Amino acid sequence: MSERKLSFFDQLISGADRALRTLTDNANSASRDIPSAGLDHQPLSDAERAHAAGLMRVNHSGEVCAQALYQGQALTAKLPAVRDQMAMAAEEEVDHLAWCEARLKDLDSHTSVLNPLWYALSFGIGAGAGLISDRLSLGFVAATEELVCKHLSSHLDRLPAGDHQSRAVVAHMLEDEGKHAETALAHGGLPLPGPVKGVMTLVSRAMTESSYRI
Repeated sequence: MSERKLSFFDQLISGADRALRTLTDNANSASRDIPSAGLDHQPLSDAERAHAAGLMRVNHSGEVCAQALYQGQALTAKLPAVRDQMAMAAEEEVDHLAWCEARLKDLDSHTSVLNPLWYALSFGIGAGAGLISDRLSLGFVAATEELVCKHLSSHLDRLPAGDHQSRAVVAHMLEDEGKHAETALAHGGLPLPGPVKGVMTLVSRAMTESSYRI
């Protein structure tokens, strides 16, 4: 039996459900074990714990943005293959959401209160890119994942040396995000011009600095 094609209204309902689950604590379950499983817990000072929590909160907010971007693009993508690609990438990113949330709990911290704002902005960008063209939509995915990889790489340098659990999570996320960027370009993603990437960097900086604190 062939899979039933979702109507636009069905997609809206599905998207609303995904948004609620993305923005609600304890609503996402990872399909893969957290990379830090089995690692010895090293004692962290209060300052180290607070710093690690800030960085992991930024990482979690980044995954919220990715979910919203993919959902917006999947809603407006013209080719079924592109919609499927967006949906698949979003499913893989759910693991990252769950991993970051679990690590934040271990650090006695919380996700960012600004996540609904980041979700709304990212969803609008994704939907707008999808309306213009599928190639532009995929190009935004590649550029976004490149930014995420830069943040994750810097976090590996900035995390406390003894926080092996957070480091394991970030390292695995970095590997996944790199693959997503390569896949988007391989499917015809349009490389974005420098000025557009510059704006994306400024927005990303605002998100990271605010999410680190709240």
